Amino acid sequence: MTHASHTHQGHGTHQDHGTQHGHGTHLGRVPSAEGIAPSRNGLPGWLEPVARAAETVQPLQLSRFLPPADGAGRQSAVLILFGEGERGPELLLMERASSLRSHAGQPSFPGGALDPEDGDPETDGPLRAALREAEEETGLDPSGVQLFGVLPRLYIPVSSFVVTPVLGWWRRPTPVDAVDPAETARVFTVPVADLTDPANRATAVHPSGHRGPAFLVESALVWGFTAGIIDRILHYAGWELPWDREKQVPLDWRA
Repeated sequence: MTHASHTHQGHGTHQDHGTQHGHGTHLGRVPSAEGIAPSRNGLPGWLEPVARAAETVQPLQLSRFLPPADGAGRQSAVLILFGEGERGPELLLMERASSLRSHAGQPSFPGGALDPEDGDPETDGPLRAALREAEEETGLDPSGVQLFGVLPRLYIPVSSFVVTPVLGWWRRPTPVDAVDPAETARVFTVPVADLTDPANRATAVHPSGHRGPAFLVESALVWGFTAGIIDRILHYAGWELPWDREKQVPLDWRA
């Protein structure tokens, strides 16, 4: 299945512990760049708590996995895209193809490694990469996306990716779907109300002993890096509801 029931069709207006990556960016953030600078102008009121949190959150408040101090790791970016759908505020996710070598079958944000044409990794490179990857993977029109914030850089030890999470508002939605079935199984949106619903929340437990937040939404189990970011956004935006952290979802070694 390559299309979920809540996939956009243009409606509405809608973690190994490291140390701070130190290349002169404040708190690991990418500074604004001319032409693609994030802007909060015209954001819907419900997104303001997310924009405010993005300006003050510290790296260790998001994850204990921070980029290596020696600059190692592959620079990458993800697009955390908020839209407005039939059930209110929602988030765009995609499910990686089960045949991929890395993170196979996992729901994730659109994103990937920076290419040389994206520009300087220390300025607007991650912003351009997030939009480019989202277009390549989901087919969305990046001109309809307003970037409004950037979270501190984080690290995914299993793949050695240094990830810049880029926040976007889908002010002009366009149809999306899996562009390349060899890489993407499906593209779907999840209402924020489903992500905050305590009934849809659990703790994922990997055989390695790692534990982290998980969401059971849209016939998918969202866990790992993606779930960790969503969990922290819900928390610092003030959207989190009390949920049962003892409710566990076991993962297998292939995860």
